[in-house]
Amino acid sequence: MEQQDKFCDYLSGVNPVWCPGCGYYGILGALIEAFADLDLPTKELALVSGIGCSSRLPYFVKAYGFHGIHGRALPIAQGVKIANPRLTVVAVGGDGDGLAIGGGHFPHVARNNVDLTYIMFNNAIYGMTKGQFSPTTTLFSSTKTSPFGLPGEALNPAALAIVYGASFVARGFSVKKEHLRDLITQGIRHPGFAFIEILTSCSSFNTTDMNVARIIKDMRYIRPDHDPEDAMAALRLAGDDSKIHLGVLRRSPRATLEERFQEIQEKAKRGKAATVEALARQFA
Repeated sequence: MEQQDKFCDYLSGVNPVWCPGCGYYGILGALIEAFADLDLPTKELALVSGIGCSSRLPYFVKAYGFHGIHGRALPIAQGVKIANPRLTVVAVGGDGDGLAIGGGHFPHVARNNVDLTYIMFNNAIYGMTKGQFSPTTTLFSSTKTSPFGLPGEALNPAALAIVYGASFVARGFSVKKEHLRDLITQGIRHPGFAFIEILTSCSSFNTTDMNVARIIKDMRYIRPDHDPEDAMAALRLAGDDSKIHLGVLRRSPRATLEERFQEIQEKAKRGKAATVEALARQFA
């Protein structure tokens, strides 16, 4: 009963408005359970999103929430974390929000290793705008904007995160809620940028490309002997075309952006104070 009470403490009272059968309900449940397991004070938790079905999530959680504009969840989340490092910051968004209009922000937040968790709901479709193809839609899928298939290959979010230098990369599945809860918990605890790709179905516009039965058939949990420090081994698992590997692909802790800012500030304090004349001479 106590655990159930803790779970309810993180619910805002606003009911989710996703379609019946949407995988996002499972993701919301796993996320709330992770918050409860970590016993995070709601006043120290901030959720940031962009635009899309997944980006409605901050409304449903009792925490600070920022529903931003399309594709801008990561820079906003980075600003929140830098402004108030004591907050636990979680950014959420879909594959379209994060890899299309927001795709330019992803590599820089990853390489800078900002201490936040980014959860990408990957259903390989634009659901809110009624079924257009997204950056992760597979080549032969028929959608409203690609009735005869796609001209380009699908992006691989987890593989991109590894190449971009994210210090924690994991992949989960919306119907495997206990496993997903554990991945989210690990991601939030990780000091640095944690990226979690969550495979999920769209019950209204994509029941073929992201078919739950197919994913269950093809999924494999990552073996305990996998070395997450090995970037190439992580990339091989992320890019495997025959099987879908779930679990922690990459974990390689390093200094965070906030820690490096502190180092720069200390160096600046030890240096001589700059004058207008000295700065002007540099451009003479």
